[in-house]
Amino acid sequence: MTGTTHDGFFTPVSGVDLPRFAGIPTFMRLPHVPFDHARFGEVEIGLIGAPWDGGTTNRPGPRHGPRQLRDLSTMIRAKNGATWVAPFELCKCADLGDVAPNPADLMDSLDRMEAFYAKVKAAGVVPLTGGGDHLCTLPILRGLARGGEALGLIQFDSHTDLNDVYFGTGKYTHGTPFRRAVEEGLVDPKRYVLVGIRGTAYGREDWDFAEANGIRIIAIDEFHRRGPEDVMEEVRSIVGTKPTYVTYDIDFVDPTFAPGTGTPEVGGPNSWAALLVARLLKGVDVVGADLVEVSPPFDTVGGTAWLGVNLMFEMLCVMAERVAERRG
Repeated sequence: MTGTTHDGFFTPVSGVDLPRFAGIPTFMRLPHVPFDHARFGEVEIGLIGAPWDGGTTNRPGPRHGPRQLRDLSTMIRAKNGATWVAPFELCKCADLGDVAPNPADLMDSLDRMEAFYAKVKAAGVVPLTGGGDHLCTLPILRGLARGGEALGLIQFDSHTDLNDVYFGTGKYTHGTPFRRAVEEGLVDPKRYVLVGIRGTAYGREDWDFAEANGIRIIAIDEFHRRGPEDVMEEVRSIVGTKPTYVTYDIDFVDPTFAPGTGTPEVGGPNSWAALLVARLLKGVDVVGADLVEVSPPFDTVGGTAWLGVNLMFEMLCVMAERVAERRG
């Protein structure tokens, strides 16, 4: 599917016109189009930074993720070398900037992010976010699903993030967002699937919650045994044809390939399988997606962020095809 839909304003700067190390870095070298920009009303897919890690319970750092993701994304080119999808030709994409958190107030940050994404949704823009820790996904879901039909959810992760409370009172951490999302009716548990879960555990409370609510968990041993293609066929059948959100925690990937994250777990997929599962989202009605938990302090050379922006590009290709289909 090809064909430029715009006058060139939304075309990324090419590396043959300006060196990759020059210019102001935006996501994938797209134009920066904030809410008050004259052409904001034309944007179809908005790339957004969520520089906040107020939900982190151990190693901090994902607040710096969006900046490193933007810097590394200058290496992204115009076409997908595997599928030949050209997302920047299919629809109008732009960097909408960052949602501004309040690092001194967790609840205010959640409210700020929800309001930001509600505004994005009201404008008809499909968001693709670079985080931030995984608690960021909760206010995004609130902004996109509040007052409407519950969304399907595809979660690539090494942890369920379905826990209830941390430290006796902590209901809002990067280990609890999807428990809250199900409780708040933002996500349809029957159309919710987690892929890649592994590692040691506190107990079975999160798994018991999933089983009681009809949430499908595909643990890493099953993923490796069946392979990405077979697993993703089931994933697509679970979410069906209704609107679905995709959340991709970089710790889904084995830390050999993505060490820059706060809570790594061994035994995950390699970088090729990580890219493949994103590519196999094709056909899903993706109404928003994120890539979270990139923590630059633990991978200063940027390999984790480089993998992260490639994952974002794969999801962008799927989203752009879907936006073009809706328009057509």
